[in-house]
Amino acid sequence: MRPGPRNTITDVAGLWVGQAQDARLRSGVSLVVGEAPFTAAVHVMGGAPGTRETDLLAPDRLVQQVDALVLSGGSAFGLDACSGVADGLRAMGRGFAVGPARVPIVPGAILFDLLNGGDKDWTRNPYHALGLAALRAAGPEVALGSVGAGYGALTGTWKGGTGTASVVLDSGFTVGALVAVNALGSVTVGQGRHFWAAPFEMGAEFGGLGPGGMAEATAPEPAKRMGEATTIAIIATDAALTQAQATRLAVAAQDGMARAIVPSHTLLDGDLVFAAATGARALADPVRDPFQLGHAAACCLARAIARAVFHATPMAGDRQRCWTQGLG
Repeated sequence: MRPGPRNTITDVAGLWVGQAQDARLRSGVSLVVGEAPFTAAVHVMGGAPGTRETDLLAPDRLVQQVDALVLSGGSAFGLDACSGVADGLRAMGRGFAVGPARVPIVPGAILFDLLNGGDKDWTRNPYHALGLAALRAAGPEVALGSVGAGYGALTGTWKGGTGTASVVLDSGFTVGALVAVNALGSVTVGQGRHFWAAPFEMGAEFGGLGPGGMAEATAPEPAKRMGEATTIAIIATDAALTQAQATRLAVAAQDGMARAIVPSHTLLDGDLVFAAATGARALADPVRDPFQLGHAAACCLARAIARAVFHATPMAGDRQRCWTQGLG
């Protein structure tokens, strides 16, 4: 395996990323939108998820493809970002056809960033506008760190952020990940700066420090309160997958979250992974190819999580230090 040309989820041809944020609000939105509808699935392992239209992603549902997937800050308020994206797509003539009507299919998930120091005293929900702005900004380039859905994110140790990574398999398939890291747990080992994801690093994409040794096997105390955490991600591939196969890809990618964040999938997190498959490349082997795609998805997501924290940047009013600032 090797990183794709950009080392971003947009190395999966046919997918673009859009991001928007509000510095005063200290929050934002990230999305993946397809040039055409794509197969999507979801898998939830956190105990406190916030989602929209995820029931639609089960393999036995009528609609098998979506137009976009949204990651947002704002807790339950952030689900309105999906409405902004849907309105923008409808204006473009996109959506599931029901007679003469078109209904854009835009599942989404949120993280909790309401207590990060931003101005949350709004009279009109700001996330509809942020979702529409993210859609209008969609393109092949993907910024990392303090942008989009991870703009105001925090973790158990360092300031969080938005991350992405990609990998090209020897078989020719491409896998990419986009993630907003706002975890209860820590992405680094013990009290140091070595990332849990270090064994999967490619080059020096998040510092090149290598493994830092194991932390003491003690039960950590929660650094946040119930509902304040959550890591939400999208894993994408150019493989032709059914919705059931895409669900298994999302399940496999959850291993990458567990490798990169300790602890992860807690009762206090809403940890969730969407899967997206554009269908550009047919499976040559119905067993071997999904097996390798699942492994690649886990490795790719672990790297994207570390990159999110590695690229976070300091700003006035921060409640946590950035990884780049070192230990205080």
